[in-house]
Amino acid sequence: MKNQKRRFGDRKDGYRVRNLDSMHVIAPLIMPNRADNEAVMNEVFDITAINAYLEKKNADSPEYKYTFFHVILAAIAKTIVLRPRLNRFYAGSKLFDRKDIIFSFVVKKKFEDDAHEALAIVKIDEESDVSPLEQIYSKTKKIVYSVRRENKKDGTTDIMDTLVKFLPVPVLRFVMSTLHWLDYHGWYPMSLMKEDPYFSSVFVSNLGSIKMHASYHHLANWGTNSFFVVVGEKKKRPFYREDGGYDLRDTIDLGLTVDERIADGVYFAKSIKILHKLIENPELLELPLETEIEV
Repeated sequence: MKNQKRRFGDRKDGYRVRNLDSMHVIAPLIMPNRADNEAVMNEVFDITAINAYLEKKNADSPEYKYTFFHVILAAIAKTIVLRPRLNRFYAGSKLFDRKDIIFSFVVKKKFEDDAHEALAIVKIDEESDVSPLEQIYSKTKKIVYSVRRENKKDGTTDIMDTLVKFLPVPVLRFVMSTLHWLDYHGWYPMSLMKEDPYFSSVFVSNLGSIKMHASYHHLANWGTNSFFVVVGEKKKRPFYREDGGYDLRDTIDLGLTVDERIADGVYFAKSIKILHKLIENPELLELPLETEIEV
């Protein structure tokens, strides 16, 4: 969302959507909780082109390689730029356009049961000439190195550790209810918001990397996150030809959970078509963010 002049009723993280139709005004009053408004979509993507693309990108054997995860995040980022209603959220029974495109995901320090996790938060620069793929690659590289090599904690974990260490549960409950109240009224502190993954555009869970079979994750009533993506494991599937034969191709599943109040079914359907086009043609992710895509 490009910078706009802030008006009365806007939030620190979003511009209020005005001149709404009656349905979008009444919807949050009928079902105020985000988790009660989940629309779930499960999509299968042909990643044949990504395989070839990544082989080319990693031909020089960079220490930190380009991965499917980078391509998927970049494709989602570009889809949001082209379909900005995906970056909306309800707060305080009002609809807002989020000011920034922000991704959240978990970085596992080691793939072991007792290994610590860190929350990563990546903000996309819509004004940059750098392609979405290169933005995602460079930003995630910096985060992964800081977590796995320098053993750094994320800001969210630091805040939670401090609260739990010094406050008993009854006081914690009061603190959390107060923060919830502040968020409802648009007064949630920005210092906390920028470290909180539930105030992101998209929360992504890369379950395929740990060989876990799941295609759904719920939304949360905390924060403003209206879009959750589960990345599944790569697998081969048959694609049938007109002559009755078939080809086995590498595919990947994406489980998409969205707050159905932020847009309608037609808008979601076209957005999914654009996402398919980008993932199945990854070279498009080297174009500027705002370059239109024909579907």
